[in-house]
Amino acid sequence: MNEFLTPVANVGFPIVLSIYLLVRLEGKIESLSDSVHELAKSITVLGNRE
Repeated sequence: MNEFLTPVANVGFPIVLSIYLLVRLEGKIESLSDSVHELAKSITVLGNRE
């Protein structure tokens, strides 16, 4: 039984941790992406005014 649990613990933990971090950071990355697009629009508007 221990022979089965060791590989599961060694592989399963990093997989679960990676999924947790991806789900948690997804909202922040999406918000950052929206901010970059808004900044690009603002720069375009300011460039057209001159």
